[in-house]
Amino acid sequence: MHTTRHPDRRALFDRRTLLAGGLATLGAALVGCTPTSADPSATGSPSARPTTPATAFTRLMDGNKRWVNGHLQHPDRDPDRRHAVAQAQEPFGSVLSCIDSRVPPELLFDTGLGDLYVMRTGGVTVGPIVTGSVEYGPMTSGTPLVVVLGHQRCGAVKAAYDSLHNGKPLPGNLEAIAQALRPAYERTTRKGGGSDPVETMTRTQVELTASDLRSNKDLAPLVKKGALAVVGAYYSLDTGKVEVLGGAPA
Repeated sequence: MHTTRHPDRRALFDRRTLLAGGLATLGAALVGCTPTSADPSATGSPSARPTTPATAFTRLMDGNKRWVNGHLQHPDRDPDRRHAVAQAQEPFGSVLSCIDSRVPPELLFDTGLGDLYVMRTGGVTVGPIVTGSVEYGPMTSGTPLVVVLGHQRCGAVKAAYDSLHNGKPLPGNLEAIAQALRPAYERTTRKGGGSDPVETMTRTQVELTASDLRSNKDLAPLVKKGALAVVGAYYSLDTGKVEVLGGAPA
């Protein structure tokens, strides 16, 4: 008769105990490698929402430094944040920038969902609807910072400069962009244009737009009492750095 031999029960128990212990050790190691909510920098969660122009400006510029050196935190970009802002928002900054695909404000300032109001127009041009959109944050939710952000090698500004310089209107509604940029073009040409008149015109457009927003009848009272700063800035495509042109809060 053939007799079936069963494994020694004590040996089987020891093997199971060893396996369970190994899995527990591995699980503990994985938990130790997982960021916890106790460490905001590990999860990419920023500190409390900035409520003053100075703290909002610092938050943005710190984010740009991370963008430049590659030490990104990617804050506020997860399902928890999506749920947190689903019913209401309270951005700490507003950015008016160009439509250029290489200049996304949320990325170059290393911010996340619900952190910024963003308006984008060709050449940072403005009109009543755009101005109203910029005013929305400061006037409805106390957003303490507006940044007008031009950038290096702006195609919209170059097209407008060439059109105005040569007296050849742009096709379709692109001509409206050129005409909106005319004050910057005229100021640039009066000053000689510098070594690169298109870059000079870009910076001039930022300065004119920021100045107009800073002094308009609805935002000026907020600026005067220190509740709002309107900053003019310029983004380098080559380095990723944001250069402040004027209006930075003390």
